[in-house]
Parts: sequence; structure tokens; C-alpha cells
Amino acid sequence: MRKFTDPRLVVATHNAGKLVEIADLLKPYAVELSSNADHGLPEPEETETTFVGNARIKAHAAAKATGLPALADDSGIEIDGLGGAPGVYTADWAETPNGRDFVMAMTRSWNELEAVNAPEPRTARFCSTLVLAWPDGHDEVFAGVMAGQIVWPMRGDQGHGYDPIFQPAGYDVTFGEMDRWEKNKISHRADAFAKLVAGCFA
Repeated sequence: MRKFTDPRLVVATHNAGKLVEIADLLKPYAVELSSNADHGLPEPEETETTFVGNARIKAHAAAKATGLPALADDSGIEIDGLGGAPGVYTADWAETPNGRDFVMAMTRSWNELEAVNAPEPRTARFCSTLVLAWPDGHDEVFAGVMAGQIVWPMRGDQGHGYDPIFQPAGYDVTFGEMDRWEKNKISHRADAFAKLVAGCFA
């Protein structure tokens, strides 16, 4: 596995919240972070049907455009009662002409579970796949998972996305009710990051 030895890293995202979360996780390693937005890079089209495929597209596009190593994350929620949907299309379910509406997406998810009379508990998992890519085309892949279940009605206004309907295994609160920093310690992305750090930074 290739070790990360560069002083700079591009986080292949336009999401400021994701950049802050990743900066916090990488704070001990004194790496200078920038984002796609800092380099004026467009969002590449995500044409793959897997988390790793889409993360690779984003990481390699940023590494090629900047000449720097790049880290990309592709994540989403897989709901067992919906055959693993929305999965890689998690954000797409929230798309509207006026931006993303996750209340609409969560409502759709619950209504579809009701329509198929999915058994309780309605198990699901958040998935995160990180790809660290270098300008020479090499990459390393790390996948993280947080198991749990879908609950209704929505609970909490913390976090983002599907957090208000996801109750992680072993907890009686949703991600939407959990302190952001507490969630960040146990999340699917934290799981993937622990593997990334152990593999490339430790």
C-alpha cells in the first residue's frame, strides 16, 4: 500500500461541510488541504453504478487537473427493504429544480417501504468509499459502513441528508438527533477514514 508523503492534498468536493469534516480527521498529519472549489474545478459526471466507481472518477479527475494527490468520497444509504436503494443514487432522490430536498427524499423512502410492507426493523446502512488518487494514476480504496435502521417520523435537525430517519445500531437516537462531532466519530466516513489513516498515513 502506498504511503501518503505529500504536503498538500486536494479534497475532491464542492461541499464545504465535507471539507471541514475531513480537515478535522486529518488534523494530526499537518497536510495542507484544498477543495475542487479552490481550484475552480467542475464536478465530474458520476457515471458509475457503485460507490467506488464514482469516488474513483472524482479523485482521478482532481488529481489529473491539479497535479496533486486527491481524496474523494462517494457515500449513500442502502435500505434493505428497497433492495439496497437509493444507494449510489442517494443524492439523486433529493434533486429538484430548486436544489436538493432531503425531506422529500426521506418521505419517498418511507412511502416506498410502506408500499412493499417491508418488515420491521427496517434495516439499512450508510456506506462511504474513499479513494486516494495520485497524479500518476495510482489509487488506494477504503470502504466504511455504519449499520442501523430506518425510523419514522423524522427526528432531529442535526447532520444532513437522510440523518433524521437513520438510527445507528446500538443507539436510541437518530443521526439527526446526535451531536455532529459524536456522529463523526462513529459514522461510515469515520470507519473508512480509520482504514485510510492506518493504510496511508500511519
